[in-house]
Amino acid sequence: MYLKKPIWSDGASATPENPSGSENGEDTDAATMVVEELVTSLNTQRLYRELTLSLRTGLRDACAEFSFLRIRGLRSLLKTLRSIAESDSIIRLFSHTQTISDLQLVPVLFRHSLKEAEDDRVTSLDHIFSVEPMKITSPSTDDEVAVALRVLEGCCLLHPQSTVLAHKHGAVRVMMNILSTRGVLEQGACLDALISILLDSSANQVDFGACNGIEEVAMLMRDKQADENLRLRCGEFLLLLVGHVNGKDRSPIASVNEDIRRLLGEKSASLIWAASQFGSTGDPEQRITALHIQAGRVLESLDLY
Repeated sequence: MYLKKPIWSDGASATPENPSGSENGEDTDAATMVVEELVTSLNTQRLYRELTLSLRTGLRDACAEFSFLRIRGLRSLLKTLRSIAESDSIIRLFSHTQTISDLQLVPVLFRHSLKEAEDDRVTSLDHIFSVEPMKITSPSTDDEVAVALRVLEGCCLLHPQSTVLAHKHGAVRVMMNILSTRGVLEQGACLDALISILLDSSANQVDFGACNGIEEVAMLMRDKQADENLRLRCGEFLLLLVGHVNGKDRSPIASVNEDIRRLLGEKSASLIWAASQFGSTGDPEQRITALHIQAGRVLESLDLY
């Protein structure tokens, strides 16, 4: 989504240099205010039209039968979400679009790219004797699943109510399956998307506990044969999860500290708990760097354990 500044917005705030008298000056101020309100309204309508067009275009491809078309649509949606994140006003417009069923991203993701593989056995031969051809949909590729998870992550972070839709589609169960069966590319994206749907969502946290999510993540982190970056991502996931849950006694996963102590040992659990007690800085880059360092320390303690 490329947002260009409209020509008619130039000079909207321009005012006459030499108002003749106080009365004329007040009239000029009032007229200027009306013009600015009109320009703001027109600009908002333009942004909304461009946003809905971008979403519809991406969603159309994301529902396609062929994986290469779905990837194209997902990448377009991901680019749109990144553009949306740059402006609070556009985030509000995006939140409004997600109340419209035809523009909702989450249902499309779980009906197509994140759809669990079904049994391919032929149960009927009707398509052979009929005129209508059998509809064939290509399976999701690794790249498609990874990009779809990135779109899910961005959607839930920009519009927290999307976690409710994710829960209705069994998001946690689907993602835990991806985490245990897919490759490193999808597993890394899955961890990032998983934390985004767990934040402030009791329903998804209940599902996470029912799926033994902490055990799955801890098992990946303990596996010394696993990809080193993936193990670090598991450490970052646990740090973010513990930091979010701490102090919330009513959280469905309030026992996460005890679970980590049981699965990873006292030393690693203590490091994770201690890291979650310190407030983060306001600089996003510094927060990310600190998270990487803390996850590395937890991984080192685990390898020595």
